[in-house]
Amino acid sequence: MAEACVKVRSRKKFKVTTDSNHKLPVFENVLDRGFVVNEPDVAYVQDITYIWTQEGWLYLAIVIDLFSRKVVGWSMGSRMKAQLVCDALNMAIWQRKPKAGLIVHSDRGSQYASKAYRGLLKRHKFIGSMSRLGNCWDNAVAESFFGSLKQEQVQWCNYQTRYEAQQDILKYISMFYNAKRLHSYLDYKSPNQFEKEVTVLRNVA
Repeated sequence: MAEACVKVRSRKKFKVTTDSNHKLPVFENVLDRGFVVNEPDVAYVQDITYIWTQEGWLYLAIVIDLFSRKVVGWSMGSRMKAQLVCDALNMAIWQRKPKAGLIVHSDRGSQYASKAYRGLLKRHKFIGSMSRLGNCWDNAVAESFFGSLKQEQVQWCNYQTRYEAQQDILKYISMFYNAKRLHSYLDYKSPNQFEKEVTVLRNVA
């Protein structure tokens, strides 16, 4: 390796984002790992992660539709407040217009237990759901997305500014992950392709 001038790339470290040490009310685990969903806009999962830039941490909140594994909402900012997760869910609501009864699952972080977030769910008559304490597998789909994002894109980037990171992540989500990335769960189709084919088949039927 030395003769070929080859070096091993080491993985960057990422922080844990969930702050469950609070006294805010939490939802029951309604989803209960029911990750297989046969209709769009029936169940969403949410989560937050950190991404390092030379300006400091950038926080990313995402919303995924379990039906197609498509990222249907996201928000990025320099502060990890309740507004971040509310903005991500509002984007999903604006794009997808889900009906009352939608299950929205997250971890027990203070952002998802906040008054603002719970009020947003209540206004739209959504059903809140939260992972069990300290159990990341209860939100495995969201965790899997963050793993893909970091391994395939963020891992090898040295972002100078938050804006640079935002643009790169936006491009990854909208132009690659949703549009081109193949998922074994979707019979090796992208989320966009899967949703399009299901829509065509249902219109024919």
